[in-house]
Amino acid sequence: QVHIVESGGGLVQPGGSLRLSCAASRSILSFYAMGWSRQAPGKQRVLVATITVGGVTNYADSVEGRFTISRDNAKNTVYLQMNSLKPEDTDVYYCDAYLSRAVLDYGGRSYWGQGTQVTVSS
Repeated sequence: QVHIVESGGGLVQPGGSLRLSCAASRSILSFYAMGWSRQAPGKQRVLVATITVGGVTNYADSVEGRFTISRDNAKNTVYLQMNSLKPEDTDVYYCDAYLSRAVLDYGGRSYWGQGTQVTVSS
């Protein structure tokens, strides 16, 4: 079993920044990719950003140019730098781990954390 713990969420004003962190209990090099997704109660989960073991990144159109995903393999940690935040970015953000490309391509996820709340409001 893999434990994933997110942190860094909170309340921020529009235009502000937050950095989310995701700590995994085992080497993130053992996963094909790591990522961040978001989900509101009763709504479908939405992929925000992913980064492969090779460092290839991918972003949702809604966050392209504002969010940056990165990884520190030595610390088994993944980050999501969120800049120019908008009220519509408000959501619970989850850190996800993908054991294979197939899991990612089919919209699944292998492991995920408990989520961290991000609220963008004045």
